[in-house]
Amino acid sequence: MTRVAVVGHVEWIEFARVPRYPKPGEIVHATEWWEEAGGGGAVAAVQVAKLAGGVEFYTALAGDENGRHAKARLEALGVTVYAAPREGAQRRGFVHLDDDHERTITILGDRIVPHGDDDLPWERLKAVDAVYFTGGDVAALEHARRARKLVATPRAFATLRASDVNLDALVRSAKDPGEQHAEEELDPAPDIVVSTAGKEGGAWVGEDRSSGRWEAARLPGPPRDSYGAGDSFAAGLTYGLGAGLPIGQALEIASRCGAYKLAGRAAFDGQLTAADL
Repeated sequence: MTRVAVVGHVEWIEFARVPRYPKPGEIVHATEWWEEAGGGGAVAAVQVAKLAGGVEFYTALAGDENGRHAKARLEALGVTVYAAPREGAQRRGFVHLDDDHERTITILGDRIVPHGDDDLPWERLKAVDAVYFTGGDVAALEHARRARKLVATPRAFATLRASDVNLDALVRSAKDPGEQHAEEELDPAPDIVVSTAGKEGGAWVGEDRSSGRWEAARLPGPPRDSYGAGDSFAAGLTYGLGAGLPIGQALEIASRCGAYKLAGRAAFDGQLTAADL
C-alpha cells in the first residue's frame, strides 16, 4: 500500500452558490450555502485518503469552534489529523461558486501552519512514500524531506526559498503570474517542475532537461465547482510518484483527480477514489 502524508494548512470555509460574483455595490442572492473544512492542505489530504485508503495530515489548528469542527470533519473523511495547538481563531474564508463553475475566495486571518518543533510525530515520515507540502516552517519542510518523494506548492514559497531542501516536484499554475518562474529562486532546483493549465492540460520539465505534456482528463460529468481541483491534482501527482510511477503515469492520475473534483461539489464531493482507478 502506498503511504502518503500531507503537511500544511486548514481553513474553515463558508461557501455560497451564486449566479455570478457580485459587481461593486451589487447584491446577489445565494441559492445554496454551507460550511466546510477547506484549504489546500485539507483538500489534498482528503483526496489522498480516497486514493490510498488513509493519510496522515500534519497541521496546526486553533482551539476555537472552527478549529474543532475542521479536525472532526477531516477525521470523518478518513484523515488521521496530527494538529499542533494554536491560540486565537482558526483561519477562515468565504467562497462564491458561480454558474461558470469558478470560485472566488476571500481569506480572513494569517495562515496557520505546523512548525518543526511542534510536538507532532514527525519521525513517522521516515516510513512514508511521499509527502505533499502546502505550508510550514523550514524545520517542518526538513521533516517532510524524510519521505522518499517530496512535492510542494509555490504557496509555501517563502519556506521553500529559505531552505536548502530538494523537491522531487514543484506543482504550479501556468496561468498564475505569482507562481510562474518560482523555481528560478529555489536552490537546489526541483527535480521536476509541473505547470498546470486547466482544460489545456499542462507541461512538465525536469532539471535534466527532459520534458513532456499531458492532456486534460475527460470529466466524468458536467462541470460544477473548480474549488479544490488544483489541490486534488497535486494530491494525485504525489500519490502517483509515491507509488513509484513514472512522471507520465503519475500525471495521468493527477489529471483525473483534477477532472473528477471539477465535476463535484466543493470541497470534497466527486474526488477520485481507488475504485475509480
